[in-house]
Amino acid sequence: MSSVRRVSHDFLERQGLTTVFGNPGSNELPFLAGLPEGFRYVLGLHEGAVVGMADGYAQATGRPVLVNLHAASGSGNAMGALTNAVAARTPLVVLAGQQVRPAIGPEANLASVDAPALMKPLVGWAAEPACAEDVPRALAQAVFEARLQRRPTYLSVPYDDWSAEAGDNAAAVLDRRVELAAVPGAGQGQRLVERVAAARRPALVLGGDIDSDGLFDDAVHLAERLGAPVWAAPSLFRLPFPNRHPQFQGVLPAGIAPVSAAFEGHDLVLVLGAPVFRYHEHLPGAYLPEGTRLVQVTGDASAAARAPMGEALVADPSAVVDLLLKSLDAPARPAAPYRPVPEPLTAEGPGLHPEQVFAALRDELPEDTAYVVESTSTNAAWWRQMDLRRPGSYYFPAAGGLGFGLPGAVGVAMARPDRPVVAVVGDGSANYGITALWTAAQHRIPLTVVLLRNGTYGALRWFGGLLGVPDAPGLDIPGLDFTRIAEGYGVAARHVEGAEELRAVLAEPAAGPRLIQVDTALTTPS
Repeated sequence: MSSVRRVSHDFLERQGLTTVFGNPGSNELPFLAGLPEGFRYVLGLHEGAVVGMADGYAQATGRPVLVNLHAASGSGNAMGALTNAVAARTPLVVLAGQQVRPAIGPEANLASVDAPALMKPLVGWAAEPACAEDVPRALAQAVFEARLQRRPTYLSVPYDDWSAEAGDNAAAVLDRRVELAAVPGAGQGQRLVERVAAARRPALVLGGDIDSDGLFDDAVHLAERLGAPVWAAPSLFRLPFPNRHPQFQGVLPAGIAPVSAAFEGHDLVLVLGAPVFRYHEHLPGAYLPEGTRLVQVTGDASAAARAPMGEALVADPSAVVDLLLKSLDAPARPAAPYRPVPEPLTAEGPGLHPEQVFAALRDELPEDTAYVVESTSTNAAWWRQMDLRRPGSYYFPAAGGLGFGLPGAVGVAMARPDRPVVAVVGDGSANYGITALWTAAQHRIPLTVVLLRNGTYGALRWFGGLLGVPDAPGLDIPGLDFTRIAEGYGVAARHVEGAEELRAVLAEPAAGPRLIQVDTALTTPS
């Protein structure tokens, strides 16, 4: 009879979860014993970086990935990074170690008391099997729940379970398949097509799920068929549409009143693959202008249920986009030329303007470069200078929590060795995931990190002005030299001072991980 560990390893192998991101503790060692040939264990030096790397990897592959964490302490360290994975709808399977069963009740050291409750309400499903024989089935449920819900799941397993006998029925889990088909019914589809076709002035709002689901090019075809203006949904974590396309209006502002103002004059707003809406700044007002109707199409039933206005259809956006493209009679309208990029602004005083940095990235790097961005104070400069026309070109921390940028870029680069990958991070955010540089060095990942150093938390300075708090303490972070930090982790690093020097360095291909530190002027997100 097979052990619980053997059946579980076989199941993970059949499901394709053979890359494991982790930072082990004593409770996790029995699961890791005897990993089959073909499994790859990616060690991160902090659990936040582990989850960030797994998040980037899963987003770039479009498949669930296994994360192995240590009991309560390791799981707790990972929770900040997990918020970004939740908001990005990333299917992570978090497997945590637990003390031996007899030690949980007495709360022995390293016991996680009520382990499933620890990660709620972040994860979509959490459990600790009632007995060892149920571990393979529970692990399968964690994988299928993550895939179906597009949300992280959490399974806590006492470490004495792994060597237990699996039971006669355990092997039944190996051949399981669970699939989801969310195609709208005939009546639902007809109503939606009629609603869109009858609109005099429709508008499209696209969410990050459009890029996650591989609908980037289809979204362009639909927009051109409708001749409709296109916005990206607020709190954008993936770019769903070419940002210099003539119909692209930019990212919607994350406030109720300015979102409503953007829709003025439109009788229909069709939202595809996004919540309605992830507001940030408290700018109250009417949700929609008078005479504007909103229809949301999302595969996330929770997002549909919690929306404060409009109609919702819970369906696979790809099925709906395909239906609209086949059903709308109007031919595609010829698109105007893509908008040109303006000359980059220059800084007054020392340091480059961020626009000069982004112009160098745009000009010197290949068009299919994937960017993982975590420099929130330079948002406006980023969108003014970049020209992104390929799917999978943009990743951003979905929940706004810092620490995704560096680890996420490592994960994306591991998942997509066929594309150049660049992390664009600020000096404030870099500290949250800096240990990911060690993993990049150990795996010789050809990753370029462009670190913008302005010596302060720029986005917080901007928010301080908005909130009337100009004298908040703790906003400056002088004295950090990331070239020396990177070299300590085994990553080649260079400090560049001028735009031409930056362009020359970027023109050199990255053989392994490298960090380029650039001093920049302080700018605001908008």
